[in-house]
Amino acid sequence: MTSSWLPRALEESRARGFLGPGAIEPQILHAEGFALAWEQDTDAPPDSFLDLGSGGGLPGLVLLARWEKRGVLNDSMAKRIEYLREVLAWPGAPTGGEVVLGRAEEVARWPEFDGTFDLVTARSFGPPSATAECAARLLKIGGILVVSEPPTEGDASRWSVPGLALMGLSLQARVRHGANFQIIRKETPTPADYPRSIGTPAKRPLF
Repeated sequence: MTSSWLPRALEESRARGFLGPGAIEPQILHAEGFALAWEQDTDAPPDSFLDLGSGGGLPGLVLLARWEKRGVLNDSMAKRIEYLREVLAWPGAPTGGEVVLGRAEEVARWPEFDGTFDLVTARSFGPPSATAECAARLLKIGGILVVSEPPTEGDASRWSVPGLALMGLSLQARVRHGANFQIIRKETPTPADYPRSIGTPAKRPLF
């Protein structure tokens, strides 16, 4: 990957209205916090990751550029998927990037993605319960979900230990790498009931 590719790709995202008007550099630093949350326990990058709601390219493009491993960028909006596909075809783009159009509730049940990923990331994807439900089936046993959290320190009340356990997940550390990140680990297989049908995780949260 050339050093100019990532800023150029994110500038294009901002120009299309997929990112806010703020400077690109702080947004890259925030996205790198997802990588640091993974790297605090291992020197090796994940073999594969999936970024939920990646349409503006954060943190998915930053993680692809950092690790150059297989990364699936998922979004439900065709225009954002078109943008991601376009910038990943530019000269200097990292290899290993895939883009997938679809609702996460459906994508998680695709056989090729079921129990596939070491890491799932979520930045402004949705409420905690819906995020966990959409991510759980995508993860391998032992894989982790990293979620960008509000700035309030120590707000563990957003996550229900019994609710996560329903999906085979367990609450791990809340860490700070510039911003706050919650780490959730998949301990056991996700029951066949989850994720529920499109829209249900948000409309009828488990916690």
